[in-house]
Amino acid sequence: MRWKVIVLPNLRRFRSKFFLSLGIIVAVMALGIFQQDFLISEVTKDDKVLKAIDKGNADIPKIAFACNVFWGEDILPEMLDILDKTNTKITFFIGGSWAAKNPAIVKMIKDRGHELGNHTYSHPHPNNISKEKNKEQIIKTEKLITDITGVKTMLYAPPYGEYNKTVLEAADEIGYKTIMWSIDTIDWQKPPVEVVKKRVLTKIHNGAIVLMHPTDPTLKALPDLIKEIQNKGYIITTVTDVLE
Repeated sequence: MRWKVIVLPNLRRFRSKFFLSLGIIVAVMALGIFQQDFLISEVTKDDKVLKAIDKGNADIPKIAFACNVFWGEDILPEMLDILDKTNTKITFFIGGSWAAKNPAIVKMIKDRGHELGNHTYSHPHPNNISKEKNKEQIIKTEKLITDITGVKTMLYAPPYGEYNKTVLEAADEIGYKTIMWSIDTIDWQKPPVEVVKKRVLTKIHNGAIVLMHPTDPTLKALPDLIKEIQNKGYIITTVTDVLE
């Protein structure tokens, strides 16, 4: 009995420390695996390199505006008017469920000469769903946009800027390029107009892809942004154009 009273507490303490240490090691390894998967820049499949594209041709002074659309039907008509007045064509990545409710605006975007891209149907976290579910999200939206406009989308902007091996392979297997950005307006946080302008103008570079959304700050910043970017010698264009 005396032996048990002395040893068991020590054994319990040892076991507690052992399992605590083991738990920490497992957690760190899991975090490392997750981060590696989440931050992956490219993968190789059948000797083909797949990667998310965040910028275009660095030798030509062109930049692309990439506008992700899952809301903003009240903003988009005026935004399109500004783009018309400045003879500026950009890329709109369309959300499928939004398009189903606003087909007239989707058709308006196409009729005004802008490029259409794909932004999934229901805005899921792409990293959290299977390859087949990723494909379903893109294909469902593609069909909807084609039915509305006659255009087949070829560029894919994953929601939340998420992509991993599964996402890259899913997009590639159905003929899509995965598009990210090199400049983020973060306009969904509704910052002051001057902040939106500063975020773009201080980072502008050849081949830049500028992420934006149809928000009020971006709408108000757009005329000055276009003018100042053009004054710097850049041409504002579509994503496809800066990739060529």
